[in-house]
Amino acid sequence: MQQPPVEIARVQPDALAAFYREHERESLRALYEFPVIWHDADYGFAVREGDVLVAAGTLNVAASLGTVKQLVVAPSHRRRGIARAIVEQMADVANYYNCHKMTVMVPHLRNAQRFFEACGYGVEAVLAQHTFKLDMALMRKYLL
Repeated sequence: MQQPPVEIARVQPDALAAFYREHERESLRALYEFPVIWHDADYGFAVREGDVLVAAGTLNVAASLGTVKQLVVAPSHRRRGIARAIVEQMADVANYYNCHKMTVMVPHLRNAQRFFEACGYGVEAVLAQHTFKLDMALMRKYLL
């Protein structure tokens, strides 16, 4: 039987939110081939010096995985342990939501990788020429 023609249109991602919400559970069940109770939320962390924001981070928790989405410290406040403290707070939140590990993707063999290694992360995989044609290290730290 011939399928009717369809129109594929480009839209802003937020225009799809209602559709995704309506079909999320069944699509996750189909993807993982078992019923999924899905927690997917971002958690923000901010460090202020007086009224000035000097560092911030965002953690995503989805199912049983915590992912460091962003971690930024103002240049004038680096090398003071602020980033490490944010990463530790992220791990506390991930533990609360029963995440078995945290991940982050950083340029391979660069300063960011060395920082996360010092925080207890290890390289899980290296994706060749992944972002900006750089090798990227997918790093992980087991929590449980």
